Amino acid sequence: MPIGPLPPRDMDPLGWGEPSRRTPLPPHAKRWLHREIGLPDRRPVPADPPPAPNPPASRIPAEARAALAEHAEVSEDPVTLLRHAGGKSYLDLTRRRRGESDLPDAVVIPPDHVAVLAILGVCADHDIAVVPFGGGTSVVGGVAPLRGPHAAVIALDLRRIADLTHVDPESLTITAGAGMRGPELERALAPYGLTLGHYPQSWEYATLGGYAATRSAGQASTGYGRFDDMVVSVQLATPKGTLVAGRAPASSTGPDLRGLILGSEGVFGVITELTLRVRPIPEATYDEGWSFRTFEAGLTALRRLVQAGLAPDITRLSDPDETRATLALSGNGKTRILRGLLSARGRSGGCLLILGWEGERTMVRDRRAAATAILRAADGARLGSAVGEAWRRGRFETAYLRDELLDAGAMVETLETATAWADVPGLYDAVRTALLTDLRTGDARPLLMGHVSHIYPTGASLYFTAVASRDTGDPLGQWIRAKSRATEVIAAARAVISHHHAVGTDHLPWITEEIGPLGVRILRAIKNELDPDGILNPGKLIPAEEKPGHSE
Repeated sequence: MPIGPLPPRDMDPLGWGEPSRRTPLPPHAKRWLHREIGLPDRRPVPADPPPAPNPPASRIPAEARAALAEHAEVSEDPVTLLRHAGGKSYLDLTRRRRGESDLPDAVVIPPDHVAVLAILGVCADHDIAVVPFGGGTSVVGGVAPLRGPHAAVIALDLRRIADLTHVDPESLTITAGAGMRGPELERALAPYGLTLGHYPQSWEYATLGGYAATRSAGQASTGYGRFDDMVVSVQLATPKGTLVAGRAPASSTGPDLRGLILGSEGVFGVITELTLRVRPIPEATYDEGWSFRTFEAGLTALRRLVQAGLAPDITRLSDPDETRATLALSGNGKTRILRGLLSARGRSGGCLLILGWEGERTMVRDRRAAATAILRAADGARLGSAVGEAWRRGRFETAYLRDELLDAGAMVETLETATAWADVPGLYDAVRTALLTDLRTGDARPLLMGHVSHIYPTGASLYFTAVASRDTGDPLGQWIRAKSRATEVIAAARAVISHHHAVGTDHLPWITEEIGPLGVRILRAIKNELDPDGILNPGKLIPAEEKPGHSE
């Protein structure tokens, strides 16, 4: 995709991205939200701004700070600390807006892998916890600056380890630093005619290391594969030394150690470099919209596509509520286009499906032609390319809409999972019921939107967005209770507790249920070998060890 000016490295600590890119909710959207969820149709009287960050005195001893400064830039600037006080979940932003965030004792910015190794040694010697920090886009507590049992905590910001160091156009592989952001990599690859093709919602700010640490999925992962499918090799700095996992196209030399690092969320070490598979920039890109009368009919069509080997590169099937909200909230031409096309097809609502096709021109044409027959057989109505193109143009703006909704008095948050095709409809209904139970405030009913955006021959992901009138008395508990109930439902259905957001702190209580007590003990044994002092990202991924006399 064309790469415009790179966004600033640092995001607004109280919201997403650049505040200048926010667009106020149009009047018709406010009226609709007032009718739908009881949100005030006028912007609430602005609350007092959150207090300026006033961190307590750093708990890092002077000797340790001097040792860190020998290897890296060290900052204790209050605004810098605030920007590293967690990720971008509703809970994170609400705490920061209320002035309740825990701050790291310092932000440390190393220049290279060797410096990271030295910093880990200093922190082990001085009992300082280390939270690896890329773009800061986690929405599950993955970069919360938790000290755990340690004397202090630093955020280890990898922004300087961000070079493209090798390109092999014959093998279609590249090597880059873990602190490189998505737009930076695509801009560096463009002169070679190459692309990584990994575009998560957080693409403008998330880093390669973050993709790897969370086993990220992108909007085109149905076609290009998840990020872990793209990794040839990965370099990890640990308190015990350097671990490099992966080489050559494939190997049968024992278990694949890349699997220990990918998805490890910074608890085993700091990912500093990756070698990745890339592709030629596609000759043709074609986006289109379809409509289905029901969510179930759309699911059937997607299952038939992927099991026939005809899945598009981008897939997004919205349920009736998400389709309805798209029509109601959008302030641009997409609404008029979509409403007109739906009317022309005799469908005032239903479910919107966005498909994206990329590749060599004739292959895109042939894939689309074969897929069209399956979509029409499932009662799909084609809406044309204008709807798909409008989605692509605005696909990274949704997070800014969330900030506007927060300012208007809403609670907005997401959760996601994945399960087998046979179980998708039942899980979809059960999660919606669970969320509705806890998100009602008085007579106001929440808006629950769902979509499928990643499909596999055996199953699909489910992604939910909840918008509710915020409980001003307990804005954090409102979501914590709802998500806990929904996650219990997901775990009981033997679906995954996360398809692509990772574990962090939010999903930690359920990981034992998914991987089993023995699985937890395996993770803990690896942790003890690579990080014997437990300084790396405390409180994430691995449950605390039970006291003697208790079982997991």
